[in-house]
Order: sequence, then structure tokens, then C-alpha cells
Amino acid sequence: MSWRRALRETARSGLRVERTSLTPFLAIRGACGVALTVGLALYFGGPTLAVSCAFGAFASGTATFQRSWRPRPVLALGAAAGLALSTFVGYLCVPWDAAFLALLAVWAFAAGMAWATGPTSGVVASLTVAVMLVAVTLPTSVLGALGHAALIAVGGLVQAALIELFPVRPWGERRDTLADALAGVADYARRLRHDPRAAFDPEPLMEARDAAAVTRREARRRPRQLQGYRALAERFRPVLASLADPVVGGVPSEGPERDRVRALLAAAGTVLDATARAIRRGEPVRIPEDALAVLQVPESGPVLSGPARKTAIRLIALTDDTVEAAQEPVEVTRSFPMPRAVGSGWQRVDPSERPLHLHRPSVPGLLPVALRALRRELRWSSPILRHALRLAVVVPLCRFLGELLPPEHGYWVALTAVMVLRPDFSQTFERGVARFVGTLAGVVIAGSVTALTSPGPYVSAALAVCSIGMMYLLMSAGYIIVSACTAAYVIFLLGIAGSEWAQTVPERVWLTAVGGLVAMLSYALFPTWETPRLRDRLADWLNANGRYATAVFDAFAYPENRHPRQVRDALLDVRASRTAWDQAAGRAGAEPVRHRGVNRRAARDAQLALVTMGRVTMLLEAHLPDPKAKHSSSAAEPSLAAKTSPAAVYARALAESMGAASEALRAGAPLDWSRVHDALEAWQSAEDALSPVELRAADLLTDALDELAEALVP
Repeated sequence: MSWRRALRETARSGLRVERTSLTPFLAIRGACGVALTVGLALYFGGPTLAVSCAFGAFASGTATFQRSWRPRPVLALGAAAGLALSTFVGYLCVPWDAAFLALLAVWAFAAGMAWATGPTSGVVASLTVAVMLVAVTLPTSVLGALGHAALIAVGGLVQAALIELFPVRPWGERRDTLADALAGVADYARRLRHDPRAAFDPEPLMEARDAAAVTRREARRRPRQLQGYRALAERFRPVLASLADPVVGGVPSEGPERDRVRALLAAAGTVLDATARAIRRGEPVRIPEDALAVLQVPESGPVLSGPARKTAIRLIALTDDTVEAAQEPVEVTRSFPMPRAVGSGWQRVDPSERPLHLHRPSVPGLLPVALRALRRELRWSSPILRHALRLAVVVPLCRFLGELLPPEHGYWVALTAVMVLRPDFSQTFERGVARFVGTLAGVVIAGSVTALTSPGPYVSAALAVCSIGMMYLLMSAGYIIVSACTAAYVIFLLGIAGSEWAQTVPERVWLTAVGGLVAMLSYALFPTWETPRLRDRLADWLNANGRYATAVFDAFAYPENRHPRQVRDALLDVRASRTAWDQAAGRAGAEPVRHRGVNRRAARDAQLALVTMGRVTMLLEAHLPDPKAKHSSSAAEPSLAAKTSPAAVYARALAESMGAASEALRAGAPLDWSRVHDALEAWQSAEDALSPVELRAADLLTDALDELAEALVP
């Protein structure tokens, strides 16, 4: 894609306004937090202190609207602590230009590296830099700086207190996420009725897994409905796909058996939809009787046979588990057993007594996790490190440039740059365009209102609160809306301190343009392109698929030695690798650089081959043997049976070929699957090859590997 086209496409994306569901009560609560802090500070402390307090309440409230599964009060308090610290340190260094520029460089670098722990941390860290740039322009002494920092922290405390005192739909986001996952599996079941090879989107299940991770305190309070259903949804996925597939399941495309399969899929979708609806609303599950009647073995006897019959029985068992779980009370929670004191020591709790939940580290426990994430990103090829270096240079440069420009509010250049820059090209250029257009609209509207009404401090405060309320309400509509509301908020807020509209409006328009241009130019000069890394992303996905397939075939070869997490952990790696590829391919598609070995056609064909590889493995996962099952080989010794099992030989050939294939993919060399073909041919010619499901899956998997090799032919 050329630069001209890339800029045009990113500009359109930045100016797009999306329709989204509104959360008025959350917006009102956040705006009330700003109104309360601004009103009290204005009444007791004066305009300058009110502005400082408003920045803390605004930024802390903004942090609570970020996509995160942390408790909202924790986000508000964390943002307030960072804002207070950055403001106080900035006040100490601002009298010396060199010291303040050095501080900006260090703080901006740290804010850029914060993206290593997640986008929420990155956004909040960027807010601390932005607030520092504005707050240090308010005149005060060192003692006054402590007061300003304390008031900014108070703004965050107020937001956190309002969240605790006036909770809006507790656990609501987690309910919606789990319901979306169940509804996604239900939709998958319905689509399989008409298309047995329909694609499955794992993203809702991945979101549900992220949402299911809780701290020990949250585990004691979590509603009963949020426990267990996600695991049921995960177990439905391979069973539904295997039942519908005509090759692995063995059901003809038409006839009584196919009609029975369609009826089972429709009934399973109905049960999952009913469960999703109940979880979303927090009410008991109501399942239609006709769906339950279908999910029973017919009185006339089973219609299906072979692998399809086994899969249908598993599906019926899963729906029975869902119906049984639906009979549980909605809001009953289970306590978290703690270690018991015995004499002078402690007795460990039996693992079987512990509630099963995904553990999320507490805030103190998050520190070693964050340090490990930072160490992983300390390499020159890391987009996070390059983003941090870019910020460390651009923010002080923009601050210095703002001081040289004639307007009084030159800090707006650096503020725009720090809010626009992101680790990837598309977001940076989209936000740059949206920031300029949104700021232009915001300052024009706010400046017109100020010019026509000449509001006093209290009216300006009320208008600022209305602006921030609109921003909270329309946070998900697009960055252009956020920029417009933020610009109006700052205009009205500085109006409290007596700034003239004739000064603020024209200055901020062209200073925003300067900051956005510098930010986008810095990315063009020091880019972080995703296109050259596409082969690495494909290799990671191929490796993950290989581990997943190897784990499943090993489970057939060594059923008694299978670890409960072996297949599950491999599947999670596949999902993470596929998500990384999807994100990388999306970013690369918007970049103005030429491909380096993987053009669009090759990338599309390779993606289809890897998706097929994962789908075939998923189909086979539905037929995993019981851990007590015997080997398919007739050997007397289990160890000898494992060595001579065709599934074991194929799994070993697959695992040994993956390392060389991934390295060849990274280097752009042809892929060699000869060992896999030899193992498959030996399996097909074996006299005791009495495992049709595994053999069919191995054949389909080998075909997918050949398609991948053909797609990547140089």
C-alpha cells in the first residue's frame, strides 16, 4: 500500500463514528465525581486548586472506562496515585528547563514501556504525562505542589468512593462476556446445521477466559452463575464440530442420520442460548421442553452409529450437565477455604476443597508479572521499546518547541503528541487525524459558548462537567468524539481560572495540528512496521498448531499418561498465536510498506491452511479416549504398545518436523513434510490400523500441511 492510500485509509478510520450501546448511569456517576471535586475545591480553595482537582477526577474517571477486568476502584486509585506523583515531581523540576525536559524524557519512556503490561496501563501512563504537562503551568510553590498533588489524588479517591457506594450492575461486564461466549457457541451450532465446515470464532471464549480470572477476594464474592458455564462452553465446541463433520463423524450429507444431527445441533443451540440469556439477566435458566426432548436417546433406538453415535452421547451428556447446573440458585456463592491453624503450624487445604477459578494476581502480586513483561520487551525489535524511545524523544522536543512558539499555551503541542502516539502505525495516524478534527470541533463549540455567554467560574465548572459527562457517555463511539469532548472540557476548565476564549481557541487549534504532525512525522522517521514480521507470526502459529496436534495424537497413543492440562494448554497457545496473527495482519494491511516474502495472496492461503489444521485437530479432540483406555496396539506391554502405536509414530514425526519447518518459514525456504508423509503411509498400510477417526484426522492434517507449503512457495 502506498503512503498516499495508507494516509487516506487511516484518516477515514480516524473520522469514523461508531454506533455503540450507551451506559448513562456509568457516565453520570463519573461526571458526578468530577462535579463533586470541582465544586468543593472551587468553593473552599479557589479556581487554581479547582483546576488541579478536576484533572485528577477526570483522568481517574477515564481510567475506569478502559477495557480491564481489574476492579474499577483499583483503576481509579492507581490512576490517581500516578497522576499525583507525576504532578509533584514535575512541579519540583519545572523551574529548571533542562531538568524538566530530562524528567519528561524519563517519564515518557516509562509511559511507553507501560504498554508491555497491557493497553490499560499504557493509556493511564500516557494520561500521567499529559496531566503533568498541564498542571505544572499553574503557578505555585513547593508546598503548594504538595497541595496540588494531594487534590489530584482526592479526585481519584472520590471516583473510587462513588464506585463503591453506587455500584452499577455488579459483575455486569463479566456476565455479558460469559453470555457472549455461550451465545457464540450456540450460533456455531446453528451454522453447523447448514455448513458442517463452518468457521469457529474463538475470541468470545478468550474474552470469557480473561474475565473469569479473579483474585482471592473476588472469588469469595463471585455469583454462582459465573462459575462453571465457561468450561461447559469449551467442552461443547469440539463435540459440535465433530458431530457435524461428514468425514470425521461419518454422517452422510443427507438422510435420516443427517436429520438427527441437525436436530441435535439445533437443540444444543437452544439450550446454550437459554443459558446465555439467563446469565446476562441474572435469572434462573429456562430451557424449552422440546429442546430437552430432542437431547435424549430416541425410544426407538439410536439413529447414529460409529463415531457419530459416541459424539452424540457426549453432546447429550454435556446438555445434561448444563441443565443440572441451571437448577442451582443464581446468587449463592461459595466461600474460599483458608489454611487452618493446627498447633503451632498451618494445615494445608486439600486441593479438592478449593474452588476452581483462574487466578488473577492482586496489585502487589502484579509487580513481578510486570517486571517480567518489561524484560521481555527490552529488545531492539520490540514495538513497545521503540514506542517508548519515540515518546522519550518526541515529548521533550514538543515541549521545547512549544516554549519557542509565541502562544502562551505551548504545552498543547507535547500534550497532543503524547496522546496521539501509539505503538503501531494505524492507531497513531488514525488518532492524529481524529485528534485534530475533534479538537477543532471541541474548541470551536466551547469557544462559541464562552464568547456568547461569558460564563463565570461556577457556570464554567458546570459546562466542564457536562462536557466530561458526554465524553464518558460516548467513550466507545470513536476517538474523534473523545477529542471533541476533552477539548471542550479543557476550554471550560481553564475558563474557571480566568483564561480568555480569544486566547484559548485559536491557539489550541493550530498547536494541536503542530503536535499531531510532529507525532506522525516521528513515527514515519522511526517506524515499527508489522509487515516484515508476518513470517514470524505465521511460524509461531504453525508451532502452536503443531504442539496442539501432537498433544492430541499423544493422548490417543498414551491415554493413561495424558496430563489433564496437556491438550488444553496447547489449545490456549493456538488461540493466542492466531490472535497475534490476526492483529499483525490487520496492522500490516494498513501499512505503507511492501511485503517481504508474504504477499496478500500467500498470507490468505497460509491462514486458511493453518485454520484447517487447527479445525482438524479440534475435531479429533472430541474423540479423546478415556485415560483408562488401552492402547490400540495388540502388544502385551504398554511401553511396547506406545512405541508401536501408529498415532505415536505420527505424533513423533509431526513434532520432529515442526522445528525445521518453522525455521524454514521464517527464512523463506520451502517446507519439508516428508517425514510426516512417511509416518502417514506407514499408518495407512499397518495391519492393525483399526482407528478410523485418528487416521482420517491425520490424513486431513497432512493435506493442510501440504496446502501451507504450497501457499508459501517463493
